[in-house]
Amino acid sequence: MAVQDRVAKMSSDRSTFSNFMTSAAVTKKVNSMIGGKDGQRFISSIVSAVAATPQLQKCNFDTLLSGALLGESLKLSPSPQLGQYYLVPFGSNAQFILGYKGMIQLAIRSGMYKKLNVLSIKEGELIRYDPLNEEIEVNLIDDEVQRENAETIGYYAMFEYTNGFRKSLYWSKEKMKNHGKTYSKSFDKSSSFWQKDFDVMAYKTMLRQLISKWGIMSIDMQIAYESDMAVIKEDGSKEYIDNPNNAVVEVSPAFNNQISETTSTPTVENIVNQAQPEPEPVLEDIDPMQM
Repeated sequence: MAVQDRVAKMSSDRSTFSNFMTSAAVTKKVNSMIGGKDGQRFISSIVSAVAATPQLQKCNFDTLLSGALLGESLKLSPSPQLGQYYLVPFGSNAQFILGYKGMIQLAIRSGMYKKLNVLSIKEGELIRYDPLNEEIEVNLIDDEVQRENAETIGYYAMFEYTNGFRKSLYWSKEKMKNHGKTYSKSFDKSSSFWQKDFDVMAYKTMLRQLISKWGIMSIDMQIAYESDMAVIKEDGSKEYIDNPNNAVVEVSPAFNNQISETTSTPTVENIVNQAQPEPEPVLEDIDPMQM
């Protein structure tokens, strides 16, 4: 009888994410990995982020914890207002989604980028774009309110290394829509980020296309890009339930010449594994662009 009562109590304690995160097993692991004060900050910030999205309360708590630990290992905030990364319900699991502001933060920290920008191009602004020479000519609308209300026709992203090397990319809005439909099974769903804030997803896509193909990527950037839109499992493995094509990230050959593997942070697998609760007995001068 005592054993049954214990099992019932354990089940009740895990009935909400807040109870799960403040359970002795989880707090012990989090504090041993992150540190007492930082551990409490981490727990409070994740509980608040999940509370802001009630649907997340229905997700597997272990995938929420694993995704949050990944974000913490990358020193990104889970606050939806900051837009650095998101935990998004997908079926019964929580999906880790890297925000475009998180991409910018990681690029800034690498110390390799002098300039990095992404913006929407409005109707009437684009004069000419030469994809061969990557030259764009625009006449931006001066009035901010008028520009914000104008129809978006495309997106432009660029970066410049500290050594002066530049790369840029322009996509039409139609191309962006086709990309979203191709790589996100949930594109047309009302709950999809593509439907909730198309521009934010477009900014992220532009930066991802630009940096993953031609940019120098730090270890943290590689981890973040590889984990984007994945469900992070208890053992640190990733399941790309919304976008199976996301498993492979193109990395610039320059990466191997610039970043030493010996300077990497612990692997995501190790971080997640270390932070899993023990089983209970039995029984910048870079404008991140405001959203």
